[in-house]
Amino acid sequence: MAVSFRGRASAALLLSLGLAAGSAGPAVSAQPPASVPRAVQEPALFTLLPAGKGGLPVRLPAAGPDGVIARYLYTPSIAGGLGAPSIGLDRARLGQTQILLFRKVGNRVFAEFENLRFRALSGDAGEEQAVRRSFSNSPVWSGDIVEENAQGIVVDLGGFVMRDAFNVAGRLKAAQAGAFRIDPKLSYIDRGQSMAFPGNVEFEAALTFTSADPGRDLQRVVPDGRALTVRMHHSFIRLPDAGFHPRPHDPRTGTSVQVIRNDYSADVDQPVVTRLARRFRLEKIDPAAARSRVKKPIVFYVDRAAPGPIRTALMEGAQWWAQAFDAAGFIDAFQVKLLPEGANPMDARYNVIAWVHRETRAWSTGSTIVDPRTGEIVRGVVQLGSLRAWQDKLIFEGLAGAAHEGTGAADDPVELVRARLRQLAVHEVGHALGLSHNFAGSTFANRASVMDYPAPRIGITDGKLDFSDAYATGVGAWDRFAVQWLYGEFAPGTDEASALDALAREAQAKGYRFVADGDTRGDGDAQPWGAMWDDGTDAVAGLEHVLQVRRIALERFGLDNLPDGAAAAGLQRMLVPVYLFHRYEVTAASKLVGGVDYSYAVKGDGHELASVVPAERQRAALEALVGTLDPAVLDLPDRLIPLLSSVQSGTPDRQFEIELLPGRTAAAFDWGRAAEVAADGTYAALLAPERLNRLVQQSAADPAQLSLTEMLGRIENAVMEQPAASERQAEIRRHVRARYGLRLIALTQDKRLSSTAMAVVEAEMAHFARRLQRCGKGGIEGDHCRYLAALLTAAPDARAKLAEPVAPPPEIPPGAPIGSNEDCWFCATSALAPGKGHN
Repeated sequence: MAVSFRGRASAALLLSLGLAAGSAGPAVSAQPPASVPRAVQEPALFTLLPAGKGGLPVRLPAAGPDGVIARYLYTPSIAGGLGAPSIGLDRARLGQTQILLFRKVGNRVFAEFENLRFRALSGDAGEEQAVRRSFSNSPVWSGDIVEENAQGIVVDLGGFVMRDAFNVAGRLKAAQAGAFRIDPKLSYIDRGQSMAFPGNVEFEAALTFTSADPGRDLQRVVPDGRALTVRMHHSFIRLPDAGFHPRPHDPRTGTSVQVIRNDYSADVDQPVVTRLARRFRLEKIDPAAARSRVKKPIVFYVDRAAPGPIRTALMEGAQWWAQAFDAAGFIDAFQVKLLPEGANPMDARYNVIAWVHRETRAWSTGSTIVDPRTGEIVRGVVQLGSLRAWQDKLIFEGLAGAAHEGTGAADDPVELVRARLRQLAVHEVGHALGLSHNFAGSTFANRASVMDYPAPRIGITDGKLDFSDAYATGVGAWDRFAVQWLYGEFAPGTDEASALDALAREAQAKGYRFVADGDTRGDGDAQPWGAMWDDGTDAVAGLEHVLQVRRIALERFGLDNLPDGAAAAGLQRMLVPVYLFHRYEVTAASKLVGGVDYSYAVKGDGHELASVVPAERQRAALEALVGTLDPAVLDLPDRLIPLLSSVQSGTPDRQFEIELLPGRTAAAFDWGRAAEVAADGTYAALLAPERLNRLVQQSAADPAQLSLTEMLGRIENAVMEQPAASERQAEIRRHVRARYGLRLIALTQDKRLSSTAMAVVEAEMAHFARRLQRCGKGGIEGDHCRYLAALLTAAPDARAKLAEPVAPPPEIPPGAPIGSNEDCWFCATSALAPGKGHN
């Protein structure tokens, strides 16, 4: 943490959050479904034998006529990780689920992953064999048969368990952490974590990787970067029976695709590729009843690693999903409990909400183990980054101040942190239930979905910030629909396909919107309803509102925002989320410019046609965005700037270092560079090549539309005519103006621009240069204008070279936890892999 807490008040605060050493928090009782026995009470999936000379002997079933011994769902996972966000080898992380086949060949047993992406599902034996021979399986291990008799085949699985199943060495190399390899003498199988049950068998190995030349970053997370240990967990799970009913994916529903299947035996009037949604098996005891209890409820277990008060918030938030299942007709079908004492969180019998520690901020995720044949979820694992609590507290202290900490008031940062943790838990559990992000969720039905990224809703009452409605409670209307569609069970005799289609059409008729990751995260995305960390139905009004919130917060920002005894240097870190508080609404508003409203339509549902955002909305958005370039908006109060040059002494703190605004003035706070950071965020959104190309096309199709020439001209006018109330604001204006010129130069090097868009950009550069040549008759203003004009009018080959010293955009502090483009100051994590979600 960037600030140090001292005194009894601070200790009490930490205890209230459950963050102090030894804090257990309130007791949370839960009855586990079973203990975690070391002795096998029922016939196990396969038999563990005494270790003998230190291997891992097991008895597998006898081989069939084709040599196949058995098939299992197999998933590697990380039971003990590195805590280095840039590498991603974190505790509780799941690897890819495969169907693992053991095959006897001669006197050896081979393990291979079956290739189930290419099938002949309704073909005869010849068709099936042709497909199998066309695509390869992946052999991963083989071992000698130790003994074979009527009871089965004995083989030593030690080599399988001791292999680098998670490609740790490859991940370390890719992260430039060094060339590592397993050291067998420093690695071992943890027999204490070898467990056999009727439905699953669990193994764990401590694998030590060594390198003679480790990357320096590793020194921050391990005592000696030349050697590190990752605890690799292996779960073998019985293949689910044929009772599960797969549900075809519907692009309108916000459910996650897990299985993409190629069926080469399909009739020519049917698609070769089919998609299945992923979901748990949930069956009513009485299928004909509108409401019924279920044969087996979905139970998630909260990790005991989470401190008591935090654990309580996580359990409360996750439990909100019970509302959606109840609305879908399932009684007591979703439950949240505390993980039984002594249970391994990676034991495949438990759906787990894990509390994960890392060196710095990193993504929280919701992952699943899924049967690749059907899309059935057999296990959900949620990773929640523990630093979330501290990061959120920092944000709310910056906005609300520290005066009311521990009071329980609406602006108590501790209470706001707990409210945010509830949102975190329900969001990531939603991914583990089979739901994808819905980044339109904040734009309808008053915060319609917990699967959006939730911006805190901060009101303004009598000129003061109002936190009374910062976060919603419970799941939203979209979430209820998505659970109904994904899990709903229909009375016998119902045409399920028609019933599901009717649900989707009903949601469309109600005005429900869904925008997925792929249409949200890019700077140049077109969908006007898809944005992260925005709030409300009108992005222009939303931007104007958050700018007012930001202004009020900055006017009162100062030492009172820090807890008593905290280092004054902490203000620099705390300033960032306040100064950049408008960054997400900038992105949301920019999507109206050149925006195109399209949907994930199905033929015949009436939503197949896309529509361009009306011209008046585009121009309103442009005006609001140009307003964020105003030097008065980007300036800071006079009294605040001297406070921001306090520094921290002693050993550098990585959590502190990565979250500061960049500067070029040594220790002194660089307010000019801070303004560049904010302005460049607006330019990145408005000047994305895809947006420029769309503006060209839209105005060509409709001359009344906003054109690229008009937009660039409006930006130029803003950076040339902005009023400057002081010399400091005049210097801010020069920074903002320079960033615009440098962005134009960068665009001329961008191969994504169409030829017409490139021509318009070049014309704008020439016009801008002529105007710069006339600005300022002398002094700094004139010198700066002439300097920029010379850059813009240089020959194309020389332009980039001349601009190189100042061209790189300022590095924006990571809103996203690991500095990627998916910025999120209110999140705890990269393009989504199937079966995972980030928040």
